[in-house]
Amino acid sequence: MNVLSRLDALVRKEFQSLLSTKSGRLLLIVPVIIQTALFPFAATLEVKNASLAVCNEDRGRASVEMMQRFAASGAFTRIIPVWSAAQLGEAIDTREAMLAVHIPADFSRKIAAGETSPVQVILDGRRSNSSQIALSYLQSVLDVYLKDRAGAAGRVLPSEIVARNGFVPNLEYTYFILPSLVAIITTIGSLIVTALSVAREREQGTFEQLLVSPLSPEMIMLGKAVPAVAVGFFQATLILIAAVCIYDVPFRGNLALLYGAMFFYALALVGVGLFISSISKTQQQAFLGAFVFMVPAILLSGYTAPVENMPLWLQHLTWVNPVRHFVEVVKGVFLKDASFGRVLGLVLPLVVISSATLSLAALMFRRKTA
Repeated sequence: MNVLSRLDALVRKEFQSLLSTKSGRLLLIVPVIIQTALFPFAATLEVKNASLAVCNEDRGRASVEMMQRFAASGAFTRIIPVWSAAQLGEAIDTREAMLAVHIPADFSRKIAAGETSPVQVILDGRRSNSSQIALSYLQSVLDVYLKDRAGAAGRVLPSEIVARNGFVPNLEYTYFILPSLVAIITTIGSLIVTALSVAREREQGTFEQLLVSPLSPEMIMLGKAVPAVAVGFFQATLILIAAVCIYDVPFRGNLALLYGAMFFYALALVGVGLFISSISKTQQQAFLGAFVFMVPAILLSGYTAPVENMPLWLQHLTWVNPVRHFVEVVKGVFLKDASFGRVLGLVLPLVVISSATLSLAALMFRRKTA
C-alpha cells in the first residue's frame, strides 16, 4: 500500500467518525445556523430603543421642538419627562434612563437671540460604551436642530463638517458582523474537530492501532488535518452564502483570494488543535484546551474591540494570533475589495504561524509516539 492510499484510508476513517451519526452531522451544521441567525442581532454595538430622561425648565418653542426631535430619533424610543434635577439623577440611578438631559429655563430665549445656551447631559457610567454611543446620537440630533435654526434665521455657519462613511455608507452593523463571523465560526469548527480527534482515539483505544500501523506521525497529522480544513471551509461557505443571500452584505472582493487565505488560516488552527490534542488524554481536556485558546484569540482579534485601542505591548502580542490576521483578510476582501498585495501581506503571518504550530505539533507527536 503506497503513501497516498494510506492517507486516503485515514482521511476516510476521520470523515466517517465525524459523519457516521446523526448527532455528529447536526453538530457541524446547526451551530452555524444558530450563530448566523443570532450574532448579527445579538452581538451588536448599535444603540436602539434607548430611554432618555428630560428635565425641561424652559417650556419655550425651541426646547419643545428639540424634545420632539429627540423623540423622532430612532435611537430614543422612550422619553421620560421629569420635573427636577433630583428626579433626573434618580432616573439614572435606577437605570430607568441611559441618558438624562437638563434644559435650562432661558434656553429658548438665548437660541432666539442667536446666543449659545449650554444643555447638560448626564450619562449612565455603568453602561459606558452604550451611553457614549447614545450621546453621539443625541449630539447629532442637536447639531442638526441648531443648523436648521441658523438656516431659518438667515445665518450662515462659518464651517460645517460633512461626514462620509467609507465602505459601509449606512453603517449597517451586519456588514461588520457577518464577515467577522466567517473567521469566528471557522476558528471554532476547525479547532474543535482537530483538538478532539486524537483525544477521541485515545478514549476509544484506537490510537495504539494507529501507532503500530505503517503511518508516520506526520502522516497521522495530515490525515487528522484534512477533515478539519474541510469542515472549516464548509462552515465558512455556509456563512458566506447567508451573508450575501439573506443579509444582503455586499461581497466586493475576490473569492479565490479569500479561500486561499482561509487555507493557511485553517492550517494554523489545525496546528494549534493537534498540539492541544497531543497533550490531552481525554476529549474533555482537549475541549477545555481549545476553549482556553479560543477566548483570548477572539478577544485579541479586533472583533470585539479595535486592536489599536489595546496597550502597545498587547498590540505586539496579537501578531502571533492567527484570528487577528484572518479577520482583517475577511473584512478587507468582503467590504473593500482588498488587493492581492494587501491580502498577501496578511497571509504571510499566517504562513509563519501555521509553520510554527504544525512544527510544534509534529514535535509533540514524535515525543508521544517515541
